[in-house]
Amino acid sequence: MLNLYNTLTRQKEPFAPINPANVRMYVCGMTVYDYCHLGHARVMVVFDMIARWLRQSGYPLTYVRNITDIDDKIIARAADNGETITELTARFIEAMNEDAAALGVLRPDVEPKATEHVTQMISMIERLIANGKAYAADNGDVYYAVREFPAYGQLSGKSLDDLRAGERVEVDSFKRDPLDFVLWKAAKPNEADFWESPWGKGRPGWHIECSAMSEELFGDTFDIHGGGADLQFPHHENEIAQSCGAHGGHCGHSHAGKTIESHVKYWLHNGFIRVDGEKMSKSLGNFFTIRDVLKQYDAEVVRFFILRAHYRSPLNYSDAHLDDAKGALTRLYTTLKNTPPVEFDIHENANDYTRRFFAAMNDDFGTVEAMAVLFELANETNKTGSAELAGCLKALGGIIGLLQREPKEFLQGGASDGLSNKEIDALIAQRKQARTEKNWAESDRIRDLLQAQNIILEDSATGTSWRRG
Repeated sequence: MLNLYNTLTRQKEPFAPINPANVRMYVCGMTVYDYCHLGHARVMVVFDMIARWLRQSGYPLTYVRNITDIDDKIIARAADNGETITELTARFIEAMNEDAAALGVLRPDVEPKATEHVTQMISMIERLIANGKAYAADNGDVYYAVREFPAYGQLSGKSLDDLRAGERVEVDSFKRDPLDFVLWKAAKPNEADFWESPWGKGRPGWHIECSAMSEELFGDTFDIHGGGADLQFPHHENEIAQSCGAHGGHCGHSHAGKTIESHVKYWLHNGFIRVDGEKMSKSLGNFFTIRDVLKQYDAEVVRFFILRAHYRSPLNYSDAHLDDAKGALTRLYTTLKNTPPVEFDIHENANDYTRRFFAAMNDDFGTVEAMAVLFELANETNKTGSAELAGCLKALGGIIGLLQREPKEFLQGGASDGLSNKEIDALIAQRKQARTEKNWAESDRIRDLLQAQNIILEDSATGTSWRRG
């Protein structure tokens, strides 16, 4: 039985899908105006892991991850570059997909773009106005009237009283209340990209896109909504207000005997990535793009690094942590190299290792404990030389997108700025010849040369193998 932590109720709950034959998960994706950074990588990898586990557990899943391809940052960047918004976003969507594929992230079933669903957003805004939840301002903008949704703040634990206490007086604001947020933005004189609407030319606000797209794809209620912890407030809070408000404010799910207002049954949020104790963000200038990190580390090492921590916990980024992840993953692949695996029929009760792995994953996707099982399996495989246990190790790793390459490919892969594999093999052949001739000085010179290039030799009765350190 899968139990997951629901941000909405702040507790673990048994997963009971609305329709077990049609599980639906929507995750907030990327705003495509720049290359993806490690924070985006964590969202991609975490919800890829969750999607894989739901499917492993037998649930027919439809996984949606949206693409934000219109907003202020996109408009500003395209203007700075002297290109159209479509040219900018197409380029970075392609880059995003390349980064995701490198990290072993499977494509979501549906990847809706905001620009392709403006009609649905306009329709939802019209319903919000008709239901008294929104209003058109004199400047052509449309705002959500937050005080008309008393449940506002329940997801993030913020009360309207707390929010009112933190209000700032906004100069020249067309809002009726400082808490209100924008649903539709009137086009500015210099903006070339806009849509016609009942309120004039303009474009949607950011928050409305996910409410409109999830409704278009899933209807008025669905099982899981995910995203980074930074989206909990205000983005996801605003989604609840919009989606419930569009249905007259009548939506909710029963939890522990009481109904909580939300169009989504379970809300999941992954933790931040931190650098030196601070959240990684572009505003702080301490972010690392995925492709920059992949110049230094194998993509599977980065995936392993992300999954080695529980998805809800903070994840501390440093070269030392990635080096440690590389060493740990190397140990697992070395086991598979030394004991070639046989095909293993994976199911929960196949053996004690699978039972504990499944139990860990069913406890709110506990990859920390699941990884511990992989290392126990590797240790036992090394002791016994059991090809069946090696097969179990590979099969369990595969559930979360790890250990599916040929061990030699992983162990001998790495930085391209050093010796090539062909050059390394040639030096090892020269060393073998020197050892045959008992030229120990030459043998040691070659070993030292390779060691200086971070190439580790492993001599055995069957010959010499190597891996990159």
